[in-house]
Amino acid sequence: MESSNRGNEGAHQEIYEAGMEIRRKVMGEEYVTNQLKNGVSDFMKPMQELTTEVAWGTIWTRPGLELKQRSLINIALLASQGKNEELAGHVRGAIKNGATELEIRETLLQTAVYCGIPTGMASFRIAEEALKKVNAE
Repeated sequence: MESSNRGNEGAHQEIYEAGMEIRRKVMGEEYVTNQLKNGVSDFMKPMQELTTEVAWGTIWTRPGLELKQRSLINIALLASQGKNEELAGHVRGAIKNGATELEIRETLLQTAVYCGIPTGMASFRIAEEALKKVNAE
């Protein structure tokens, strides 16, 4: 059983490393470094590892959707839940993944219709600020 655990650890490490690579590619080095810096406590570290391995290493690396499509889906989901900090980060990531401001705007309009105008207004404010920062860089 002990050797089986070592095999699992190796597999988890591979997925984690793939996740970290795509996470940095999509979100940018500075964003990921800040997230990891804030997540180094003993309490937060397992959540950062889970996020990197499962969301980024298992899902974002799958075939079937382009990174831009995954980014637009995340924008809609995060906007619908009012997850503003993550929304701003994923707007930046969507631009890195080739999404246009028009595609981001249309994604947010679609989300607003199904999730409510207040959600749409808040999401537009967050996205506009993120896009201003991207355009200023």
